[in-house]
Amino acid sequence: MGVTAQLSDFTASIRLDRLPPEVVQRARFLVLDLVGNIVRARHDAESTSSFLGAVRAMGMAAGNSGVFGDASRYTPAGAAFLNGALAHSLDFDDTHAAGSLHPGAPVIPAALAAGEMVGASGADVLAAIVAGYEVTCRVALALPAGEHYDRGFHPTATCGAFGAAAAAARVFGLDADGVANALGTVLSQAAGSLQFLANGAWTKRFQVGWAACNGLMAATLVREGFKGAAEALEGKHGFMRAYAPNPTPERAVERLGEVWELMNTAVKPYPSCRYGHAGIDAALALRAANDLKPEDITAIRFGLPKSGMLLVGAPAEKKADPQNVVDGQFSGPFVISAALATGKMGWDSYRLLQDPTIRSLLPKVTCAFDPEIEAEFPANMSGKLTIEAGGKRFEQKVVVPKGEPSNFLSEAELRAKFAGLTDAVLGGERAAALADAVLAIDTTADVSSLVRLSTPLMAARLAGE
Repeated sequence: MGVTAQLSDFTASIRLDRLPPEVVQRARFLVLDLVGNIVRARHDAESTSSFLGAVRAMGMAAGNSGVFGDASRYTPAGAAFLNGALAHSLDFDDTHAAGSLHPGAPVIPAALAAGEMVGASGADVLAAIVAGYEVTCRVALALPAGEHYDRGFHPTATCGAFGAAAAAARVFGLDADGVANALGTVLSQAAGSLQFLANGAWTKRFQVGWAACNGLMAATLVREGFKGAAEALEGKHGFMRAYAPNPTPERAVERLGEVWELMNTAVKPYPSCRYGHAGIDAALALRAANDLKPEDITAIRFGLPKSGMLLVGAPAEKKADPQNVVDGQFSGPFVISAALATGKMGWDSYRLLQDPTIRSLLPKVTCAFDPEIEAEFPANMSGKLTIEAGGKRFEQKVVVPKGEPSNFLSEAELRAKFAGLTDAVLGGERAAALADAVLAIDTTADVSSLVRLSTPLMAARLAGE
């Protein structure tokens, strides 16, 4: 069997009751983490009004499918797109380090939209989500992601489209041939560019939402008898050979069903590019341990791997002068300066882009390639921070940032992050009830009930948005 066939067989045959308990538990946690992102982004991301306006203009706001944090109903495609785009709008969603992508944002919305279409149980949807994570991450590993990046592709969107298609196909109950056809169909829509880095564009969010929508569309087409391209992943003109110069297709199925890439997925304690998180961890630790004051700091050096430099370190002049949220999310100097100046790095930190204290620190931060940190990659998104202050030198290397698989957030920490994102929208009591329901998703007879629990208490305010 080829790579596409093996992944398709795996997807079609996956069952929740046959999965290791720790995989099922982690999957629940990852769904909770993503839902929190969606609810907050629905009300607090600058690109949301454009997404909503476009969806309404195209007639995708008249259906029976839901978007978390929204009282309106949408078509399945509209819901998959919006949930996917919103999930990625805060840059607070989960991360797979070795694949350099965010698997949950395209996969979970596609699975949920498919589930609402057919009234699927939570157990079936959660099994589909696990399959979608494995497909997304394993496809990225086979490229590998670094060479895919070098060509300017955004793997969350490109690889994520295949995971979304696999997840939706599993929810629909397609057999292995059907899943393969869905992968062969979404191949035609695997897109995503890193050019958003040039000007803080919102295309990063759009292309991830569109990957979720495309995955759902591909699976729906096949459900209606459509035929997709064979060998979508490993074929001569398939995804891997077209999108990277030296792929290793067999890597996508290495120890499939034994090693779970979902378990190698991290969650973010900070709403910014994951490559900056080791620096934030170090900044907060050094600040607390040494009572560092911004005015005493004279120089900061942030050591990064090559991939990290590409996203948060270069070009230096742009990273030192962030002008919008996306700029800030991908600026090593900003996230470190915010952490040192305020003792935290949260979503509200982006309100401080022009804060004088943070602005005074920005030119003092130098991001630099560090061979020692590169040696930790791709197993870890490590970083090393060196601070000179008051005539002294402080240094901290963070190998495993908080939230990584081996340093994962506890359920209490995940609930705290969820509450921090959702309480302002839903109210504390309703947000807690939604968290409880999401963490019990596999006992839910119909996943539609989960989305309904996320309707804001003050739904009337939505009418004017």
